Amino acid sequence: MNQKLIISLSPHVKNNESVQKIMWGVVIALFPALLVSVYFFGFSALKVVILGIAFCIGLEFLIQKFITKEKITAFDGSAAITGLLLAFNVPSSVPWWQLLAGSVMAIGVSKLAFGGLGKNPFNPALIGRAFMLASFPVHMTSWPNPLEKLWSFADAATSATPLGVLAEEGAKAAENIPAMDLLIGNIGGSIGEVSAIAILLGGIYMLYKKIITWHIPVTYLLSLAGFTGIFWLVNPDKFANPVFHVLAGGAMLGAWFMATDMVTSPMTTKGQIIFAIFGGILCGVIRLYGSYPEGCSYSILIMNAFVPLIDKYTVPKRFGKEVNYG
Repeated sequence: MNQKLIISLSPHVKNNESVQKIMWGVVIALFPALLVSVYFFGFSALKVVILGIAFCIGLEFLIQKFITKEKITAFDGSAAITGLLLAFNVPSSVPWWQLLAGSVMAIGVSKLAFGGLGKNPFNPALIGRAFMLASFPVHMTSWPNPLEKLWSFADAATSATPLGVLAEEGAKAAENIPAMDLLIGNIGGSIGEVSAIAILLGGIYMLYKKIITWHIPVTYLLSLAGFTGIFWLVNPDKFANPVFHVLAGGAMLGAWFMATDMVTSPMTTKGQIIFAIFGGILCGVIRLYGSYPEGCSYSILIMNAFVPLIDKYTVPKRFGKEVNYG
């Protein structure tokens, strides 16, 4: 009996996923954090989020339409995620023109200059944030008090973030911040990073929808906790406990939503674990010994640069590849 052997190009595993479904799935996962941010920071947070999304989608459309003359991808969800994550990484009081400058850097330089989605080596939202922090340090480190002038566009009084308290007043003062405030978001900080519970809910949703796997976020947070925990055990009077480091600042948001970016993270499970281990440790090093109290964004960007090298040494050998034993 004659049998026909069919040869086709990879990938051979097919499903109904698409770029649009994955991207808008991430947007849905970010909704709990968005709702919490609007509750605590009011109209100002909502304005920044809307502007961030509009700037990134609009810039991608204009650049592709009039400059690169390429296929328009501005509405596939990736630009919306970049705008949303960029807004989540800035204070609710940031001026609109600074957000526009960050969006230009995120979309125009970090993404489209490298060829668009799938070709960018660094997370665009984090590049935009890093640019804004370097260019506008005063506004980027002014944190409005939560629940103050909630439904007004007027400027609210500012306060220190938990990591700022740690850097300026020491471990004892930082650990006096109620853990419940860190969990629900009743603290100063960037718009989308304040509520650990809201971020975790979004992360669980992405795991359920198989948008991400657990390897990067869990390993990153465990590495951060393990590294900072060693210092805490040695000198608890100087160093904050590891639970504080996991819940405070951008660690939760970065681990679940930015380190897991499929374009700028390793392809293999082994590579993802290596990426996350060193990312978590780098975050801890920057927090403990850097001049800036937060290290999550920079740790992810640094590890983004090593992704090609990690992929090179962790991608399994192709089946049937000739091996020279001589």
